[in-house]
Amino acid sequence: MSSKLLSISISSLIKLVYFSRYNDSRRDDDEQRSQNESLDVSNSDTSQPVLDGRLHFAKFETSKRNDCLDFIRSKKLWLGGFHDCTAPSSDKIFIKVTGGGAYKFADLFKEKLGISLDKEDEMNCLVTGANFLLKAVHQEAFTYLDGQKEFVQIDHNDLYPYLLVNIGSGVSMIKVDGDGKFERVSGTNLGGGTFWGLGRLLTKCKNFDELLELSHQGNNRVVDMLVGDIYGADYAKIGLSATTIASSFGKAISDNKELEDFGPEDISRTLLRMIQIILVRSLT
Repeated sequence: MSSKLLSISISSLIKLVYFSRYNDSRRDDDEQRSQNESLDVSNSDTSQPVLDGRLHFAKFETSKRNDCLDFIRSKKLWLGGFHDCTAPSSDKIFIKVTGGGAYKFADLFKEKLGISLDKEDEMNCLVTGANFLLKAVHQEAFTYLDGQKEFVQIDHNDLYPYLLVNIGSGVSMIKVDGDGKFERVSGTNLGGGTFWGLGRLLTKCKNFDELLELSHQGNNRVVDMLVGDIYGADYAKIGLSATTIASSFGKAISDNKELEDFGPEDISRTLLRMIQIILVRSLT
């Protein structure tokens, strides 16, 4: 078995994670620091085997799946797959994959890398992973309000039920009642895929990261119509401040401005805020 273990999730983005021991991880950092994020891993429980090393995370747009295959090949990550000694020689190496792409691109992985995909149910993987993190990782749960992060103490005896919101291409809301016990209770077709799709049409950005970075530079108030733009002040009678968004993209209808007057950074910021607001309100 190689020192590297590989698993993949394939939807509108390909997300992969692999583990390397410290002697390998230093080399990986030098080669792919800009493309990977990494996390140190060390088991403090001396009753269990110690895995001193690092988890690496990488992502690729599914449209650029060949780049992902080249990445896997260059690092020989398929050697971290599982070996089935009972399978025919051509099917002995397989890796764990979830998401719709596990079915759609199975033949491509077989053709290009000579490996088989062991398909896992997407929602089951999601819930199992969330349960593990909440139970095993200290300070995994936190609230974030007004720029401040506050960690939440998790009572393992009173963990369930909880609502798990998975924001991917679309959004699924899952009620988790225990290990292996869950149901999808709601969702929406507006999600990360909506942000990327509309953002690409409106800003001509070439990839998701570029669009997200562009949004950090923008100001949605340039494009959004605020309560203050309508009333000139707060609408205190019904509890609306002057900075409340009255209409997303509302200023784009102004006769005083042309579409070219709105910068791509402000458009991307406005789009991100609009989707954020829709998702938060769908939870209430």
